[in-house]
Amino acid sequence: MPDLLTAFIDLISSVPPVWRNVIAGFAIMLETAVFVGLIMPGDTVVLIASTGVTDWGNFGFLLMAVLIGSLIGETIGFSIGRLFGPRLRASKLGQRIGEKNWRAADQLVAKRGGVAIFISRFLPVLHSVVPAAAGMTKMPYKTFIFWTFLACTLWTSMYVGVGFAARASYEQLEANLKVAAFVGIGILLVFMLAISLVKKLLAKMH
Repeated sequence: MPDLLTAFIDLISSVPPVWRNVIAGFAIMLETAVFVGLIMPGDTVVLIASTGVTDWGNFGFLLMAVLIGSLIGETIGFSIGRLFGPRLRASKLGQRIGEKNWRAADQLVAKRGGVAIFISRFLPVLHSVVPAAAGMTKMPYKTFIFWTFLACTLWTSMYVGVGFAARASYEQLEANLKVAAFVGIGILLVFMLAISLVKKLLAKMH
């Protein structure tokens, strides 16, 4: 286990930071865009990329790449909804999302307004559908991007931060590889569990 974790982190670290950051930013852009976000595990890519961060300069670089990618992806989803409207939902791709998910997105936006944009970033499936649903309404883009920026900043900081913290903990305990491996993995597992619980709680709220 420790050897595999060491090899994994070393592999991530060996990728030039610029490419690692571009890949992470592009992955999260696809995840937050409608349809693609239903199959693209952008959050996993960000977590993996963040374990390759070795200093605060790289940390800031990755943070910025992921944040920009998130904002672009959310804007794409909003623009698709604004341009195509009901035709999007009636299309084959729109139908694959499911009317249940579209209704949930509509209700969330109708009840919460801009706050819905913030909440949806932390909800499964809806984080890809709500931007398009918001685009179909009369919500101004400036309102949408304001709440999107707040949500994406928090989300990005959480994901990049936990990956970086897991690596940092591992390096500090590297003298005891067995303990280090479980600490590093444990941080990631606890974080993912916490995110899962928060998503379930937010899902019940809407």
